Amino acid sequence: MTTTAASVRWAHVGLNCRDQRATEDFYRRHFGFRRARVVEADGTSVIFLRQGGVCLELFPAQGEPLTLATADGPQNPGTPRHLAFQVDDVDAFLAAHGDLPVSLGPLTFDEFIPGWKTVWVLDPDGVVIEVSQGYTDQDPAEPS
Repeated sequence: MTTTAASVRWAHVGLNCRDQRATEDFYRRHFGFRRARVVEADGTSVIFLRQGGVCLELFPAQGEPLTLATADGPQNPGTPRHLAFQVDDVDAFLAAHGDLPVSLGPLTFDEFIPGWKTVWVLDPDGVVIEVSQGYTDQDPAEPS
């Protein structure tokens, strides 16, 4: 069987968590995830969360982060910079979720895309989450 780019689909992101329950609560409360599955592996529970086509896999982890994330995320090669979610209105999202720790913004990027606005917040383990409104893909007629 040959695998083509068309047959490859996004699966999930695995997150290491100091407190799986706190991380699960964070993504459920602020981003609408639901528990999809719990798997027991080698005496450890791995929690899968789903929101539409996005799935997060939560692993228990101990210790401290290798790098502390600030602003829009770590800039170390091989390290994810941030996770990103789209909303209709960043200000309304922040008003509804006022207890989120903000690491940067909100900032507007109208010079690139009219109406594009973003804020970066932190999850319980310091993972940077970008919440943005108004992003659109580039029109193929635009110069790249």
